[in-house]
Amino acid sequence: MNETVTRLKLSFFLGLRSLQRGNIGSLVMTVVIIGMVFTNMIFLPSVITGAINLFVDQTIEYQSGDIIIEPKENKEVIEDLEDLLARVNRVPGVLRAAPHNDIGGVMKFKGSRLPGSIIAIRPRDEVLVTGISKMMREGQYLGEGDTGVILIGKLVAGNKDKSEDLMPSLGGVRTGDSIDVEFTNGVVRTYRVKGVFETKSYMVDPLVFITWEEMESVRGHPVDQATAVLIRTVPGEDVEEVKLSLIGMGIQEQIKTWHDLLGKAFAEVVQSYGVINSISTIVSIVIAIVVIFIVIMIKTLNNRRQIGILKAIGIHRTTITFSYVFQVVILAVMGIIFGLFILLALDRYFSVFPIVFPDGDIRPAFTLADIVTNAVLLFIASAIAGFIPAWQIAREDILTAMRG
Repeated sequence: MNETVTRLKLSFFLGLRSLQRGNIGSLVMTVVIIGMVFTNMIFLPSVITGAINLFVDQTIEYQSGDIIIEPKENKEVIEDLEDLLARVNRVPGVLRAAPHNDIGGVMKFKGSRLPGSIIAIRPRDEVLVTGISKMMREGQYLGEGDTGVILIGKLVAGNKDKSEDLMPSLGGVRTGDSIDVEFTNGVVRTYRVKGVFETKSYMVDPLVFITWEEMESVRGHPVDQATAVLIRTVPGEDVEEVKLSLIGMGIQEQIKTWHDLLGKAFAEVVQSYGVINSISTIVSIVIAIVVIFIVIMIKTLNNRRQIGILKAIGIHRTTITFSYVFQVVILAVMGIIFGLFILLALDRYFSVFPIVFPDGDIRPAFTLADIVTNAVLLFIASAIAGFIPAWQIAREDILTAMRG
């Protein structure tokens, strides 16, 4: 045991002295390469994680809330809405519930026709449940009791040049314009556009909103039904526990958390992204192994005579081998530290200047688990890459090594 410790100490000493006496340019270049490899191992997965987080945030903030109640199976609407809302709002952990009633219709503007979802909301409840009111591109959000006005998404408003649109639109509607809406019950109304919102979600920006009072005017009678009820939970509350509490209240409608709503398709997408992450990590590790292998191989070949002398004076070949392993370990630690500084700089930069995509602004999500996992992988790969060439040279007999 003592002999092993002594050999390791000697290996560390020889490795450290070799780095101190080596070429400083080669040392810096190797550290930079390892640092950049480590950064590459973290950066792509962090961008993918950021994209996933963005999609989840958009779903919760603009589309479903934390929990959504949908009609019973084989039913199109939720009945006895007022009674349901009263029960839901009494459940511990529920901040507010907001009903939606999608009545649908066809919008018309200057010769353009666009069928779509026209959703009746109660603005006072809606602002507590979704964040659409904070995403106004122009104009104003709906007020409680507003009639004769409509709120439309950016993808519905569109551009005058329809070739610039991502999907069918009304061709450049702006705040203050008037559009005609033909509802599914045959009623036709003309509305002034009160505002245009833009969440950058392809699921939300094609939507149109009117107030509950306007919907009742179109229907011609009070409406105690909804196609969905969105629920915002109190920050910090476990949505699964709130869901169980809602079920315990005897609510028979379908109750889904945002995770339930996204379902298996979302899980498959995350799994596919995981495959991409794994491929990226493997490629980065291979690059690191090749670079370190070449550096150490060149170093050991240049030091063959020195290795022969060390063996001749009685130093065990294991000690010599591990002296190079310790060099690689030191280089890996320095490279990882350098990479961490790069990641810190990138995190600060992207927090101010996110990556702009059509479906939202993505901020790379650097997680501690990813950093630790990739650091360990790079550390192990570096040690292996340094061990192999050193072991090959150290196996040579003394005379062969001293001939160089």
